[in-house]
Amino acid sequence: MTTDRSEPVTNLLAAMSAGDPLAVERLFPIVYAQLRQLAQRQLADEFGQVTLAPTDLVHEAYLRLCGGALPQAADRRHFLGIAARAMRQVLVDRARHRGAQKRDGGERVTLSPDVAADTGSTPDLIALDQALDRLAEVDERKARAIELRVFAGLEFEQIAETLGVSRATLARDYRGAQAWLYRALAMDEPRR
Repeated sequence: MTTDRSEPVTNLLAAMSAGDPLAVERLFPIVYAQLRQLAQRQLADEFGQVTLAPTDLVHEAYLRLCGGALPQAADRRHFLGIAARAMRQVLVDRARHRGAQKRDGGERVTLSPDVAADTGSTPDLIALDQALDRLAEVDERKARAIELRVFAGLEFEQIAETLGVSRATLARDYRGAQAWLYRALAMDEPRR
């Protein structure tokens, strides 16, 4: 099947929402390179023991996205944010599975310097996931901002546009989310 790579992602997402099954097939080749780059960044920058190839992470996340209910995304950035969440879920599920097989099996992650101050150690992926879920209960927008930055790798301007807030509001939200996550992860840290 030939793919017109100039076909706008937004149009394909609208077609997917309308129930067009061929839109899913046309979308994947167009966004594949970006999804793979996103997966490679997550695996290379954030995880010490990589047991999953970027290609496998992309395919597993894409199956989750398109295997069930089709994602309701407005545009490419929104879709990448949804894909980042799916990748996060894949990685968390794998970490939980390994943790169930052995004690202290949590995958260790390093938050980028703009997310949290150095706590002396790196939180595991499950702890980060749980902290983000707790933050979402308190403030969904702040949790979403962190998720879009850390897991989707979006720039601040893109995050502000995706969330529909000004750059100044995003900056305040982001600083507050950083502090909240720092405290939450520090409290979850086992005492030695």
